[in-house]
Amino acid sequence: MHAIEITGAAQPSTILVGESMENLGRYLPAGRTVVITDGNVRQIYQNRFPQAPVLSIGSGEDFKTLETAKDLYETMVSLEVDRSTFILGIGGGIVCDVTGFVASTFLRGLRFGFVATTLLAQVDASVGGKNGVNLEGYKNLVGTFNQPAFVLCDMQLLQTLPEAEVVNGMAEIVKHALIADAGLFAFLEDNAANALNLDPSVIERLVRDSVVIKSGVVGRDERESGERRKLNFGHTFGHALEKVSGLSHGEAVSVGMVLAASLSVQRGRLAPAAHDRTIRLLRSLRLPCTAPADVGRVVDAVLRDKKRKADRIHFVMLEDIGRAAVEDIPIAELKAAAAAFEGILQATGRR
Repeated sequence: MHAIEITGAAQPSTILVGESMENLGRYLPAGRTVVITDGNVRQIYQNRFPQAPVLSIGSGEDFKTLETAKDLYETMVSLEVDRSTFILGIGGGIVCDVTGFVASTFLRGLRFGFVATTLLAQVDASVGGKNGVNLEGYKNLVGTFNQPAFVLCDMQLLQTLPEAEVVNGMAEIVKHALIADAGLFAFLEDNAANALNLDPSVIERLVRDSVVIKSGVVGRDERESGERRKLNFGHTFGHALEKVSGLSHGEAVSVGMVLAASLSVQRGRLAPAAHDRTIRLLRSLRLPCTAPADVGRVVDAVLRDKKRKADRIHFVMLEDIGRAAVEDIPIAELKAAAAAFEGILQATGRR
């Protein structure tokens, strides 16, 4: 088991990679706990939950909303939750986002922690202290920065995931490798099949290395004023695609990374060979490299991205495998780039 620390402004956060859910009780504070989960996770794992009230939300992005938060607030009022109560989210990225948001805003802030049950949650969504909900379908427009007390990442929980959810999480691992760790990228190239098969030693290294990368960035820039923006590589187009195309988060980020890498090549920042290696790795992990999406709708969604500043947007460019840089790009230039890559966005054949 590897314990990785993030020093947040309000409190430290410990990411427990390889810890068993059976040991959850070691990390829960004394006193009352309330669990937030979704119906699928509750059905599979409820016999491993702590003795505590369990609040369930729906599964999927459609339930990552202020309406869901309101329902949870009202139930917490009826349960007489007070400031001594600990809120525990058990689930994937949506459960973690909603739990962190509700805990951070109810009674002006309660302590909370996560048991991350999906690969996407273990390598990204549960780590770093971003908590939020969507508004009118646009990603994470309402949210907070607040660190969980702990995140427990039990590798055995991944064994119950459908293949699509494993693939979904791989996109964020590739992102971490592309922006910060050429060695991790090469390891993925050599172990793609074993990664998809959840080989224990391979998957634990992928989760650990991803958490080390993200926790290091967050520790240096918790509130995304500089370096943390690199973690958005592929997400400007990715979030837009998620909104307009119906792709999963990982699929949309995969195509977003292809678009960002293509723009990096076009601007002379990335060698074509590195771009091609990126495409090959994504395909070997069964991630899409094109999406059937209308360019105009994608650009319209990009205009609502929270990283936009007036007529410019913080956009992450790739300089090499393992190295990224943030650049302020005029919105007009991003529109032109999207049109130039229309084949990527409107292809309907092999992805």
